This record gives sequence, C-alpha cells and structure tokens, in this order.
Amino acid sequence: MELIGVEAGGRGSGAGEHAARFRGGAPGVLQGAYSYLLQDENGQVSLTHSVSAGLDYAMIGPEHAWLHDLERAEYVAASDAEALDAARLLSRTEGIIPALESAHAVAEALKRAPAAKGRIFVVNVSGRGDKDVDIYRENFPELDER
Repeated sequence: MELIGVEAGGRGSGAGEHAARFRGGAPGVLQGAYSYLLQDENGQVSLTHSVSAGLDYAMIGPEHAWLHDLERAEYVAASDAEALDAARLLSRTEGIIPALESAHAVAEALKRAPAAKGRIFVVNVSGRGDKDVDIYRENFPELDER
C-alpha cells in the first residue's frame, strides 16, 4: 500500500506563494516542534499561501516528517487551481463538497488515476466544504448565476 500526502502547492513556487514544506522547507523548530519548516536563509519563518486555510502553515507535522524521512510516504503538491478544479468535479459528480484541504488529495488522485487502471484509491475526504463556501463562491462565479 502506498501512502501519498498532498501539500499546498499554492499559486507558485516562490517564497510566500505556497505551503509545500517538502518542496522548499528545511529542518527547523516552530512552536516547540522540530520538523520541516519553510524558512528564509536566516532561519526566519517564511510567509505561506494556500487557498485552503487549513494547509496555509509554514511547518509540516512531525508525524509526516517521520513518514517522509522513512520513505514510507511520498509527498507531492497540488496547486490552488488543481484543488479547486477537483472540488468542483467531486461536487458535481458525487454531490460531496469537500473541505479545501481534502480537495488537494482529490486532485492528486485525479492525476494518478488514468495511469492506474484497475487500482483502488482511498482518498481521505475529511472536514466539510461548507466552511469553505466563501472561497468557493469567490472562485466559482457561476454559483451566483441564476
């Protein structure tokens, strides 16, 4: 069984444009925890960005760092646009409005599925999309059309 973690790829690869700690972070300490941290050359915590408030954080949890270092889990990033597209598709096809955190995982499953015919994917869709409705409305203007 493969474990895939999906980080917030945000809107770009520069500092302050994403929250993908394994794609630009380094070991560091934040709020008393040692893990991978987005930081500048002086060790100061970097700004982050994600369409998902729950992923917009400079440090990855220590458990994820452990899984990463053991090479037990693979970590990739999904952009804001990919997560929003995945949320739109899941909502329209399954009637499930995912939390934006989970939409990142759905986006990665959608990327991998065409090359994985016959394989089973289990995507953790945690949380509720209703808490993200303002972000959805901001990014999906068609929701306001009548």
